[in-house]
Amino acid sequence: MPLIRDNGHVEDDRWVRLDGDAALPEDGTPVIVGLARWKAEREALLRRNAPLGVALEAGEDVEEVAGDLDRLALVALVFPKFADGRAYSSARILRERYGFAGELRAVGNVLRDQLLFMHRCGFSSYDIAADDAAEAWAQALGQFSVWYQPTADGRPSAAQLRTRRAAPPARAQRPSRPAAPGVRAPARRDATAASCAGNWAY
Repeated sequence: MPLIRDNGHVEDDRWVRLDGDAALPEDGTPVIVGLARWKAEREALLRRNAPLGVALEAGEDVEEVAGDLDRLALVALVFPKFADGRAYSSARILRERYGFAGELRAVGNVLRDQLLFMHRCGFSSYDIAADDAAEAWAQALGQFSVWYQPTADGRPSAAQLRTRRAAPPARAQRPSRPAAPGVRAPARRDATAASCAGNWAY
């Protein structure tokens, strides 16, 4: 099954998924284990001194690995079927709440129509069953150019773009002169309030 990276590059997968109690490779091969095995063999797995990943099924809590994210090179989130989107929420929690900076992989029922939304939620690699994986990736990412919701991909939302366009160019402020005795100085306009007002105008 092709593996797509976030840059659209298709490559062979160097990671080995160990199902059940399959023997650990003796060399430094990167391995992905299920949550149950991770919890049962955590210390032994960490002693391998090789890249390690954990696969979370839909419904398994990301908090189970939250304390060890700095030791994990990869977290794989499983999409069991098209209508089950729990892995989207798990991806955003890992990226936005816990700051996971490693590889976040979408596995299972990963479809071309989902790639863009997975990318927006923080996924960085995708197991996709398609011969034209690179073309599918390019088409998916070019589908939309403006977003209303801010997400883990860091792209500005429509509201943020509007604020940037509405903001006046910065001007050097002239030194203020003291008001004459008995004359009240004019109030200065708050730039933040002005920006918000401009944003609400949309």
